[in-house]
Amino acid sequence: MRTCWVLDHPAHVRLLAPFLRAGQSNDVIIATRRSEVEAMLAGGDGHIPRRQTHWVDRPVGQNRRRIALLRWRSSHAFLRQCNADSAQPIERIVVVGAAIELLAWRSPVLRLRLSSIKERWYISDTEVNHTAHRLALRSATHFVLPTHWDASIDDGFLGKIGAATVHRLNGLHGHIHLRPSLRPSSVSDPPRVVVRRLIGNGIHDEDELIALPDDVFDGLLVTNADEQEYQGNPWALVQELSAHDGVITQSVTMASEAALLGVPTLLISAAQRGFLTRLEEEGYPLFRWTKACEGEAWHNHHAQFLTGLHLTEALEPASWPNARAQLAEWLAMELID
Repeated sequence: MRTCWVLDHPAHVRLLAPFLRAGQSNDVIIATRRSEVEAMLAGGDGHIPRRQTHWVDRPVGQNRRRIALLRWRSSHAFLRQCNADSAQPIERIVVVGAAIELLAWRSPVLRLRLSSIKERWYISDTEVNHTAHRLALRSATHFVLPTHWDASIDDGFLGKIGAATVHRLNGLHGHIHLRPSLRPSSVSDPPRVVVRRLIGNGIHDEDELIALPDDVFDGLLVTNADEQEYQGNPWALVQELSAHDGVITQSVTMASEAALLGVPTLLISAAQRGFLTRLEEEGYPLFRWTKACEGEAWHNHHAQFLTGLHLTEALEPASWPNARAQLAEWLAMELID
């Protein structure tokens, strides 16, 4: 089945890479212009195959509605041209949290539909992405949501899906693209930590972002992996997490990936996600702080994280679910690796 894969975030590139490798040579990509996504596609040899790619802008900032409409029109024109240029039309669109391309199977002006696109897949693990959920409800035919989805914060989304097919994934997105790896046998002196700060211009970042205090890094050797500023190979970032003693981050995505790999992780964010709750309940080394970093309680929590850097051998996390095989079965794909 000829597929259009939508890559909107670096984590989504990692998530969908094995499926692109197992896909058809005439599959196409719609990718968002953000530095890490561009770097991953430019240096993706061995990770992701080179496919015809259409670049679109991220709808953020004061003009996000206008950017979103322009993106809808641009993506629709691209899909229409793909169908005109090939004897085999696009039959499926797969997106992770970015729902505009699910609308792009029809024109925003003329309402003309690309009848060949029978399957429109919406994959999400972020309950609070309400705008994308509303758009997905208008066009998606298949929804992939984790079993730990927290319907209490999804603005009624799960209950509104109706007749579309809902697949419940047993695992986090990280379970699909990550592999358990060896950790350092001892903690460095000083401890080495990866730090990721967010710019804060995401659609729901404004209410979730909490500043990292300077003293949180005291006594630590820091590797910076800030959003849009990471200087290393973005494909190797996951391996970098495993090679460090800990992670301090404002990013829930990096926090979940690091914790799954057994790396003690201090997440400073007001974000609420079902996958964060699951990680905590299953005993992964995730230390969450959801308010301003001040007061005795904060200092005690920070001290617990620093102590946790030395206690990873005592961890007995839950078994690794085969979410990768689940998703491959639903997409009717046989993965190469």
